[in-house]
Amino acid sequence: MTNLPFAADAPVSVTTVGIKARDVNTLAGYYKDAVGLEEMARRPGTIVLGAGGLPLLEIEEFKAARPDDPRAAGLYHTAFLLPSRLDLAKWTRRAIDSRIEVTGASDHFVSEAIYLTDPEGNGIEIYADRPREAWSYDGGTLNIGTVRLDVENLLGELRPGEPEWTGAPAGSMVGHVHLRVGNAAEAEQWWNRELGFDTVVALGGSAVFLSTGGYHHRVGANSWQSAGAKERDADRSGLSFVEFRSKTASRESVHEDPWGNVIRIVPAAA
Repeated sequence: MTNLPFAADAPVSVTTVGIKARDVNTLAGYYKDAVGLEEMARRPGTIVLGAGGLPLLEIEEFKAARPDDPRAAGLYHTAFLLPSRLDLAKWTRRAIDSRIEVTGASDHFVSEAIYLTDPEGNGIEIYADRPREAWSYDGGTLNIGTVRLDVENLLGELRPGEPEWTGAPAGSMVGHVHLRVGNAAEAEQWWNRELGFDTVVALGGSAVFLSTGGYHHRVGANSWQSAGAKERDADRSGLSFVEFRSKTASRESVHEDPWGNVIRIVPAAA
C-alpha cells in the first residue's frame, strides 16, 4: 500500500465496484483491453478484474437483465485512478494508437481525466491526480471545475524510449465512483448523515461531490439525466454495488441510498 497515492490514505476509500452484465465475457474483455485491468479470479457467473494484485471490478453475469436506463438511478461512471500523470499519458497514447473510442477529456484542476463508455453503457473515467500541493481553494472551498484537457501537453510527459502502456500498473485503484440519483440535495444529506461523508462541492442542486480526509471526492452524485428517478430496478444491468474500505468501521455493513444503490462498508485491514 505504500506505493498508492494520497487517495488511498483517506479514512474511507473505494475498493471495488460491482457491475451486473448481460454478457460477462464481452464486458470483461473490454475492461482488459481498454482499461488495462487483469483477470484475478473467475467463479461461476463472475469475473474479478484488478491491477497490481488488488481487485477493482467485479462483473456478475445477468443474461436476463434489461439494458441499463441512463435516466434511472445507478452508475454514472467508475473512475480508475492511475498512480501518475506519466501513466495517464501512456494510457492516452495507447488509446489513440488503438482507436479506443472516448466520450470526453477534461481538466478538473485537481485532476486530469479521459472518459469512455463500456459496451453495456456503463461510464468509465481514467484519471490522474495533480499533486495535492497544487490544489487551490477559494474561501475554503476546493476549486474543482471542468475545462478542455490539453492532450498535447499531457502527451509531452512521454520521452523517447519511454516504456509503452502494458496495462494498469500497480498502485492503480478506483479513486471514486459517480452515481446517478433522483435528487442531488437528498443524496448529499444521505451521505452526510448515514455514512459521515463531507460535502466538498455542491453544484446548483444538480450534483454533489463528497469525500473524507480532504480528498477531492470519493463519491459524486448527479441528477443531470435522472432527476426525479425512483428506486433502481433490480432487473436491469449496470450497478450491483460499490464497496468502500473504512479505517473507522468495526464490522461490515450494507446500506442502500434512497434510490437503491447498494453501498458496502468493510473495515480496513489492521
